[in-house]
Amino acid sequence: MEEPMYIKIHNQIKREIEKHNYKVGSKIPAERQLAQKFGVSRMTLRQAIKTLEDEGILEQRVGSGTYVANQKVQEKMSGIMSFTDITHANGQTPSSKLISYRFGKPSLSEMERLNLDDTQEVLRMERIRYADHVPICYEVVSIPHSVILNMSKADISSHLYQTLEKNGYKIGRVTEYISAAVANENAARLLDAKKGEALITRLQVTELSNGVPFEYTRASYVADRFEFTFAK
Repeated sequence: MEEPMYIKIHNQIKREIEKHNYKVGSKIPAERQLAQKFGVSRMTLRQAIKTLEDEGILEQRVGSGTYVANQKVQEKMSGIMSFTDITHANGQTPSSKLISYRFGKPSLSEMERLNLDDTQEVLRMERIRYADHVPICYEVVSIPHSVILNMSKADISSHLYQTLEKNGYKIGRVTEYISAAVANENAARLLDAKKGEALITRLQVTELSNGVPFEYTRASYVADRFEFTFAK
């Protein structure tokens, strides 16, 4: 299966950053210039940039442009609660809306986070998470295809962890990277928020009990609708 063009652009920009051609804190070229460089539409280019922003590699500064992000402080957690569990614990009713559900080749970031190679495939799933019908979070979840063989789309998209446990898997450690951002046009539209509104972004890698990573999540939360609580 051929890589989508936006994934190819994602990978190329990531390589340029790793080679220090784009240095940490520096501004990358404007969308128009990059679209011309790669010979693609600005819509395709924006999808690649958005993916890098979701991964915390790039960051958008309102009225200024897009920059290579600084490294963030990491928080490693020994336990995990799903969005459904957190919402129930707050006395709210959780729900979700599936936006896309596609299998394809992994990006460089997905290969690194999930310990995959370019011969393997991932499921890339986008969805909006709600609490009492209010949009709280937009997330992109990547899962190795080999982990979810013979599992249904309905089970994976609505209750992944329970489905894995029913199929004999045991959930292990989760590592999360929490940072602040502002809503771009796409995030504002999906989350019924205002462009420039404060967001909390979360990158999460979840492992099975044997240490094998099975889930890579990039999520954006509307800051005034959700909070993270860490207990030691």
